Amino acid sequence: MSPNRQIAELRCRYLGARTVECGTPGRGRRASAARRPGAGVLFRDDTGRVLLVKPTYKDGWEIPGGYVEKGESPRAAAIREVSEELGAHLDVTDLLVSDWAPHPAEGDKLLFIFRGGTLAQEDLDRFDLDHRELSEAQFFRVEELAGLMPERLARRVSHAARHDTATYLEHDRPVPTRHSK
Repeated sequence: MSPNRQIAELRCRYLGARTVECGTPGRGRRASAARRPGAGVLFRDDTGRVLLVKPTYKDGWEIPGGYVEKGESPRAAAIREVSEELGAHLDVTDLLVSDWAPHPAEGDKLLFIFRGGTLAQEDLDRFDLDHRELSEAQFFRVEELAGLMPERLARRVSHAARHDTATYLEHDRPVPTRHSK
């Protein structure tokens, strides 16, 4: 077995085929990045500002959330991530955005944003942040998002904040609907 094939087999065994498709390239299966669903929650305050969290392991801000685990629904993942990250059990309700967001380095992603409740500063003060993951939680105006997070995430979160119905996006942009006759 070639060294590259050995590495691919070890990755499949160790990572459970999350980063490469297991099998022999060229024999009906090709190496590819796996799909990584992610789910986040949009919480607001009574003035419409959006709750963002500051990860300790990377630059920028994001909404509470994370990757969906095997066998877990996106909504269940959002609820779990909020509980783990914020140390609070908060309402997670309607789907606001689903976004097919392929990334050249990370593979295809399907990302979901769910509606959370309205929170006050007192709620934030009671959070028990997982300080291994997050250094702080704070409200920001929607107009500020572009300067606080990656552009693609800012567009996705802004869209969720400005629309009250579920929207399907591709590359963080609404997809025009066409009605056939």
